[in-house]
Amino acid sequence: MRKIALTAAALAYIAATVVVAGQQRAASTAVAQPSEAPRYTNGSNLIRPADYREWVFISSGLGMDYTPTPGAKDSPSFGNVFVNPSSYREFMKTGKWPDKTTFVLEFRASTSEGSINKAGRFQAQLVGVEAEVKDSKFPDGWAFFNFGRGAALTDTAAPLPVDAGCVECHTKNTAVERTFVQFYPTLLDVAHKMKTVKPGF
Repeated sequence: MRKIALTAAALAYIAATVVVAGQQRAASTAVAQPSEAPRYTNGSNLIRPADYREWVFISSGLGMDYTPTPGAKDSPSFGNVFVNPSSYREFMKTGKWPDKTTFVLEFRASTSEGSINKAGRFQAQLVGVEAEVKDSKFPDGWAFFNFGRGAALTDTAAPLPVDAGCVECHTKNTAVERTFVQFYPTLLDVAHKMKTVKPGF
């Protein structure tokens, strides 16, 4: 009987050790995961998310230009849009963007006739990065950031002034809140289902 009792005690000790070790690994993993929330310096300067390419890829546009006189069409750039995963999941449930949502718009050059490709265009070098953040800390609730172009790309960016045009454009022309969901077909379906689309869309 004593042998059985000792064996049971040993098994219980091993099980407890395994549980503790598992908890320690989980805690270590949780600490190692970078936060999705926007991070700032000097109170409002956004730090460019280093891992945004691991976020949810929403859509890509080629040669899109919102200006009345579009640029040259012989060398259009790709615009890739990413959003932080937790905000994406929330949008899929509600059709709304939660506070601290961060979008990254990445511009890449386009090229053609590379390798075995003889037609169409594919993405090439990074040429610019911008961001849009929904954050109640800003007076308007949203802020827009430009990290620059090419070799001048910066790690941080100050919020663009209201008269830069971003706020007005994203207020008048977007399908859901301040975001161009009309260009993201899978999300537009969700917004229609949740009835969060602005009139006219």
